[in-house]
Amino acid sequence: MRHNSLQARVLRSKRLAIWSAVWMLVALGTLAGPAVATGGAADSPATGTSSAKAMQAPAPKGLPDASERRSAHGNLVGHGGPVKAISVDRAHERVLTGSFDYAMMLWDVSGEKVDEGRRFDEHDGAVNAVAFVGEEGKKALAAGDDGVLVLWDLENGKALHRFSGHKGKIVGLAVSPGGRWAATASWDHTARLWDLERLVPGPVLEGHRGPVNDVEFSANGADVYTAGYDGEIRLFKVTDGAYQRPIYRLGWGINVLARLPGTENLAFGGLNGTAGVVSARTGEVVAELKSSERPILSLAATDKPGLLATGGADGTVRVYRSADFTLIEEYQNPYGPIWAMDFASDGKRIYLGGLDDFVTAWQITPRQPFEPIDSPYPRRFQFSEASDDPLARGRIQFARKCSVCHTLKPDGKNRAGPTLYGIFGRKIAALPGYPYSEPLKDLDIIWTEETVSKLFELGPDVFTPGSKMPLQKMTDPEQRDDLISYLKEATRPGGSDKLDEKNSDPKKPSAPANELGVDKP
Repeated sequence: MRHNSLQARVLRSKRLAIWSAVWMLVALGTLAGPAVATGGAADSPATGTSSAKAMQAPAPKGLPDASERRSAHGNLVGHGGPVKAISVDRAHERVLTGSFDYAMMLWDVSGEKVDEGRRFDEHDGAVNAVAFVGEEGKKALAAGDDGVLVLWDLENGKALHRFSGHKGKIVGLAVSPGGRWAATASWDHTARLWDLERLVPGPVLEGHRGPVNDVEFSANGADVYTAGYDGEIRLFKVTDGAYQRPIYRLGWGINVLARLPGTENLAFGGLNGTAGVVSARTGEVVAELKSSERPILSLAATDKPGLLATGGADGTVRVYRSADFTLIEEYQNPYGPIWAMDFASDGKRIYLGGLDDFVTAWQITPRQPFEPIDSPYPRRFQFSEASDDPLARGRIQFARKCSVCHTLKPDGKNRAGPTLYGIFGRKIAALPGYPYSEPLKDLDIIWTEETVSKLFELGPDVFTPGSKMPLQKMTDPEQRDDLISYLKEATRPGGSDKLDEKNSDPKKPSAPANELGVDKP
């Protein structure tokens, strides 16, 4: 009966269907970062998501200074873009994070003060998934938009091996108990197993009718569970990759999967906002969790003290007692989705990742009183106001299309793309210290008004082949002109500071925005 009850909720309203369809479009673009590509990023003004408009949200009142938020106790500050992956090594009190800035970072959180994170940035795309390997935790894995799984030595900072084979971005990652196998979930409609001892590819897990969004190992490491856009949770054998049986069918895409420690119960989060727990052995629903009208994007579970958490596209975090699935805490992030989460070693805090370029440490026990999150708002990629001023309109285009990956400051670092400071008159792939690809270094392009305009008119795949800049165009000549006008002012010495001063008006009300920041159907 509970199984039927949960499935019946899938059909609950036309409004939910519309929102879920919209969010699938967002998920296929904005939520997962840039498309899979290879090579170094061109120092073009838009190595970012063209759908940043979709990340808008109404601005809360009484926003404190951003520096207070960044320096709050326990926060992990160091990335140059939204945080998309978090994994905690509870035995050694360390945290791995992955970001849109193409980097994984390692943090020591054992002391009173968080040590400065260590960067691992030999990735060619946003890092969507990270994991520690083995009980000693001396190695780690990271994977992302480039479709490659990288094995890292955490002690010397070197990449030990790069596993390739996927033809799409990797969005899910799991390591078997003992650390022998890794499993990855990809948008190429497959999951794959990788032998971490022999450093060779393992079986390919096929059969999902669409992108595979997440993977998990069984408690004994003999089986692997997969979940995908087709709404199925499937069971495969690790030894030969043989498909065993379907475990559960939701009817909507399943975004995330997590095995509860010490059990074969699987928590899942769906595209339609459904969250629940099913038995991997029987396929029966063990628990129905509180549903949402927005997709569930992240899960976390810990055996001590026995907690399960869900994170949603609406910024809602819910914490349940895993013994009986009683909801014990609820937290609302007013600024956007929760893309990643994991519990701290003691289970008293949970690390949250989203649109901010830092990780928030939220204290659960004793509960930290809710306060508005004081990160900058609107963020550098969130503007919606209209203007008759070409510079203001260009600022909006830069915020939406470029600022996730590029800065305008001379010391711009830790971003997916190089700084645009002084770009006009500069030869392509000529900024010292940025790892450009060889194809870009061979191009004979000087960045001028004409060449920047041509980049957006033709698209990076045509104008700068070999770039990992997301495939996007600006077909409207007026928008291209506005962006170029803004860049000419903002990229000269002191230009961005002057423009920021000109545009800052604390008394100016925020422009209205709908709930999700996307055009309503």
